[in-house]
Amino acid sequence: MLRETINDSVKTAMKARDKLRLSTLRLMNAAIKNADIEAERGGKALADDDLLGLLQKMIKQRQESVEIYDKGGRKELADQERGEIEIIKGFLPEQMSEAEAKAAIAAVIKESGAQGIKDMGKVMAALKQAYAGKMDFGKASGLVKGLLTSAS
Repeated sequence: MLRETINDSVKTAMKARDKLRLSTLRLMNAAIKNADIEAERGGKALADDDLLGLLQKMIKQRQESVEIYDKGGRKELADQERGEIEIIKGFLPEQMSEAEAKAAIAAVIKESGAQGIKDMGKVMAALKQAYAGKMDFGKASGLVKGLLTSAS
């Protein structure tokens, strides 16, 4: 379903002659095709949740590029990356607020019976399965660590 939405957006961007949007959508399609090839080697097909994770990874890469370009005084390149981030974000579900993320993490910790920091992997795996595309797992990792350390 997400693939179809992206492909429809490519057609719309072509008709509108929106170069930035079109190039970003083509990058997204290329990343999805690469991920499909990798998944086929592993013998499984990619679901929309996997694609959401891939899009989040693309956003993170662009955020890192923005920082580098800003430090290097390359405002035009940083602005282009910011534009790409906004386009990619348009295909992700709305992100959870920090309060919602904390509540979800606390619930997963309780459900999984996690006792301490040694159970962090189990908690993160459950979060990724339940909240793919809706939660920033970089930030969630710190929250999980904090909650598990205070729990033990």
